[in-house]
Amino acid sequence: MVENIEKVLNSEGYSIIMTQSNELYAKECKEIDTLLKNQVDGIIASMANQTIDLEYYEKIKSKGVELVIFDRGEESLQVDYVGIDDYKSSHLVVDHFVAQNCKKIAHIAGFNHIRIYKERIRGYKDALKKWNIDLREDWIIESNLRTDDGRRIMQQLLEGADRPDAVYVAGDIAALGALQVLLENNIKVPEEIALVGFSDEPFTSLTQPSISTVNQHSDQIGKLAAEAFLEGMNNPNKKSIKRIILEPELIVRQSSNRNLK
Repeated sequence: MVENIEKVLNSEGYSIIMTQSNELYAKECKEIDTLLKNQVDGIIASMANQTIDLEYYEKIKSKGVELVIFDRGEESLQVDYVGIDDYKSSHLVVDHFVAQNCKKIAHIAGFNHIRIYKERIRGYKDALKKWNIDLREDWIIESNLRTDDGRRIMQQLLEGADRPDAVYVAGDIAALGALQVLLENNIKVPEEIALVGFSDEPFTSLTQPSISTVNQHSDQIGKLAAEAFLEGMNNPNKKSIKRIILEPELIVRQSSNRNLK
């Protein structure tokens, strides 16, 4: 995403300042203040996991600074947004698991207060219902989706009285941790437990087994977010809000494909 944002904006004479919140709300607020003090023309942002209060994003708008949100964002902000159909993504994953004859599907989720993860949870629940698969609330486990979260939650699922035969992880980094634990416990992947992640991080094609994942088209999101910023800068009095929602793509690899010989 960042590479494509920079490519588009550099070509139009803009320089890029990149900051990272490390998923911390307090750090996010501090970085926003720093950017505003440096009188940036605009901010393209994806919200931190901890962010619930939108005060600082409203502050950006109140200063007349162009704001575009990508991936994680709230509709109530009323700014241009670029992302994918997170609800549909979960249907793609569950439909695939069902096609692989999986009937006990757990979900390592992001935090429900974040819209994209809420939509993935909603899609997961509705997809289970569509296939008449029982929903187990204790198999929806929210986290920061770091590697250690994937490891901890996967171990928790393995130690339960009943094990899932498939696990849908809302982020590839947590999926990597989950895969590590499965292999350490000599669980056959995908024969005993199938696994699907989310984001199509570069490492997912390099692990053994390779990790199935949802491609959220990060390159396109970066390009479109930068273009939305440019459009806003060129039309400061525009009235309409642009919401660009891309179609997700399920990339099936070894970790969930039971049909591979």
